[in-house]
Order: sequence, then C-alpha cells, then structure tokens
Amino acid sequence: MNPRTPVVLGYDAVSPLGTDLEDQWRRAAAGESGIGPLTRFPMTDDFPVTIAGQVAGIDPSPYPFLSARALALWPSPIFKYAMLTAHRALEQSGVDIAPAIAPRTAVTFSSAVGGLDAILDADRRMAAAGKLPPPCANPNSCINMVGGKVSILTGATGPIMSPITACATGATSIITGAMLLAQNRADVAICGAVDFPLVEPIVAGFATMNAAFQPRPGALPESPAAASRPFSLDRRGFVISEGAGAVILAAREFAEAHGLPWRTEVAGWSMTSDARHFVAPNFETVRRCIAEAVGDAGVAPSDVDAVNAHATATKVGDRVEYDALKAVFGDVPPPVSANKSMTGHAMGASSAIETILALEGMRRNMLPPTLNYTPDPDMPLDCVSEGVRFLDQEWILKNAFGFGGCNACIVFRKVDSR
Repeated sequence: MNPRTPVVLGYDAVSPLGTDLEDQWRRAAAGESGIGPLTRFPMTDDFPVTIAGQVAGIDPSPYPFLSARALALWPSPIFKYAMLTAHRALEQSGVDIAPAIAPRTAVTFSSAVGGLDAILDADRRMAAAGKLPPPCANPNSCINMVGGKVSILTGATGPIMSPITACATGATSIITGAMLLAQNRADVAICGAVDFPLVEPIVAGFATMNAAFQPRPGALPESPAAASRPFSLDRRGFVISEGAGAVILAAREFAEAHGLPWRTEVAGWSMTSDARHFVAPNFETVRRCIAEAVGDAGVAPSDVDAVNAHATATKVGDRVEYDALKAVFGDVPPPVSANKSMTGHAMGASSAIETILALEGMRRNMLPPTLNYTPDPDMPLDCVSEGVRFLDQEWILKNAFGFGGCNACIVFRKVDSR
C-alpha cells in the first residue's frame, strides 16, 4: 500500500436531518425525511417554492467560536457551520494541529453559493435606508473566506484552496485534499463544503430554471417529505436545502506514525468536464468519470458494492446518471442510495454530506434507503427502496455532478486499521 494513500480519520455534518451526526444517521437509517415547509424567509402567496430542507439551530454555548461576539462580523451562516463541522471532525479524528503539524495541514473547504445573503442584505439596506454596506459585507461574500475561517480556527498553515465545482464542490474538495496528500504537500487535509442557499432570489431562480420541485398543476396537496423522488418515475425536480460537511484526511504514513486509527481510504477518483452545456449533463463525460474513478481504485466494476448517487430527482440528470451507471456496471448496477430523497439538495455541500452518510454506512454495514421511489421501467435500478439494508461494503462509489459540466467521482475502500 502506498504510504501517501489518503485515509479518512474523521467527519462531521449538519443537514436537514439534524445537527448531531448520530441523530442524522439514525433518521437516515429509519427512512425519515428532513424536508418540510420553507420558513427561512417571509413569502408572498405567489412565491413559486414552498418547501425546503432546513437546518435546525444549534446551541452555541459549548463552542466559544460561535458566540455572538465571535460571529458579530460573520452574519452568513456558512461560516458558523463550516467552523462547527471542521472543529467536530477534527475532534473525532484525534489530530492535534500543534505548531509542528500546522504547516503540513491543508484546508480545502469551500462553498458553491457562498455568503451571497450578506451582500443581498447590504443591498436592501442601501435601497431602503441609504446606508452604506457594513465592513463585513464583502468578506462574507468571498467564497475563499470559508476556508480562511476554518484555517484561522484550527491553526492550519499549509496549502489552502477553495475548489468550486457547483453541486460537486464537496467531492472536489475531498479530491483536492487527497491530491495534496499524494503529492506530499501536506500530511493532513481538512476538506468539506457548506451552503445555505435558502435566500429569496436564489430559491426563486431555481424555480424559473424549472429545476426546483413544483407540484403538478391541479394535483392534490401532499407531504413535503414526498417531494424529493430521485430516479423515480414521477420525479419533478430537486428540493433546495442547506447544510455542511467536513472530512479529515491524512496520509497513511502520518496516521500510522501518530497512532491514529482509520476505517476508510480514498482508493480512487476522477474529475471530468462536460464541455457541452451549462446545466444539462453529458453522458459520455459522466460515464468516463465513473469508469476512471473505478479504474483508479484498481478494481473491476463488479467489485463495487454500492453507489451513493448524485441523483437530484431531475428528469434529465437522473437519466444521464442511470445511463452512465449502466454503461460502466452493466444491466444490473450495484445497489444505489440517493440521499437527496431525505435531505434535499444542499448545493455544493450535498456531496460532502452524502459522502459522510456513505462512510457511516460502510462503518455500520448498512445502506440507507432511497425514499419516495416509484420504479421507472426505463431505468431499472436497485434503489434500496424497501428500507435500510444490511450489506458489508468494502468498495463504494460516490458520484457528484455540478453546473458547468463539473463531474467528480470517488471510490472509497473500507480498511480498518485497528
């Protein structure tokens, strides 16, 4: 085994399923949904979106860096939740970023949407009262400031990057951290993504793109929990949500030298660009991304035990992902979990949150179900629709695809070091 192989030491997330990882896993395994009425901002009767996946508030008292004083200049929630998940993931990992380790600790924490809410608030303040923006407005909107705040919090002084690949940002952040470890530019990488896009023009904009879920005209009212339907015959677009996820990677030789146990390694990955359309995915480059990730892991497609799908519940996106899976794995792809059926689509943070749910499932030998699944005869898949499934998983594939044709796929391998 390569001594620079990236291993997973810890992870943490907040999502519409909860703010405690154990609780989020319990709800995912039970087939519960975190999607409900949209209450993040006041809405008019004709606002086109009425449901969302929202993160509940947290008690900041155990975390001095989340006090009102510490966050006075950082009103956008992206900073609070990026720092919280990074802090808790580091605690779980056992890594102490002491002065000797700090220069070899990288940060690849990013966001797809960033802190646009702070700029919008400043614009409304100027329009309504003629007041100039507060001095924190521009820093809040700088996406790289997410990684900067994580670096300041943790003391990491190694390479820092904020890779942005739209809805694939979380996966790309993990891949970027793995690259830095493999190239011996760092020994530890704090990877992750955060997005809190439940802001009026962003939510409405997804509706005008016909991407966000809207009920069928004339249909009877139904539960918000039934709206996100990945790979389903009756899928009608994604449910917009929010959240954050952090993953701590380290080079295997570093983990061994410091007595840090791990359960999983980043075995292979690929990134491709569609070079075709700004939102519609391209079958060939998606297929190639999946195939290259499996090949980079050094295994045959038949060795992959499960797939954690991108699966946004859009007509075109799910179809292309299915076609690509079939092209790589044959007529019977591995079992597929589509976590957005529970959490909605947290933009760039989704692939970080979903990776964490997949890693937790590997640890527990469990696959969480895909909710709201009505089989599409044109896309036969095993979507674990019956409920949680107990399955030993040595190899899993995580797919993530983003606007602009940004594709990122990762193969994880379970290798318990203890």
